[in-house]
Amino acid sequence: MLEQYPDTVKLVFKNLPLAMHKNAEPAALAAIAAQNQGKFWQMHDALFATAQDLSDANIQAAAKSIGLDMDQFNRDRKSLAAKKRLYKDIADARKAGVNGTPSLFINGRLVKNRSFPALQAMIDRELQASHSAKGEQNK
Repeated sequence: MLEQYPDTVKLVFKNLPLAMHKNAEPAALAAIAAQNQGKFWQMHDALFATAQDLSDANIQAAAKSIGLDMDQFNRDRKSLAAKKRLYKDIADARKAGVNGTPSLFINGRLVKNRSFPALQAMIDRELQASHSAKGEQNK
């Protein structure tokens, strides 16, 4: 979708570590710390590759494998700023009524059909509504 709509679609990822996954919160904090070094998606992918065992050792190995500055990474993932960002994501999810992952929204609307054509149609409708609203404002 980002390739299809490079100037109009923005992807926002929010963390929602579920309580039933005991290592989900440390993994989310690790992803936030990696984001501070511009490597969120690399860390995301590395963590999902080892999702069956998100032990601290595997989180550290994932961080090393993507070339993070390990001192900064370890400081950042334990920082109050990372925890605040995570807790804001959790609060945003609760406010949106999300209770499971993954969840996908387009302009605040929950996506039920995640097929490419359905996503494309939903984005097109939202873009059309946005253009129509802007046209009304300019009258």
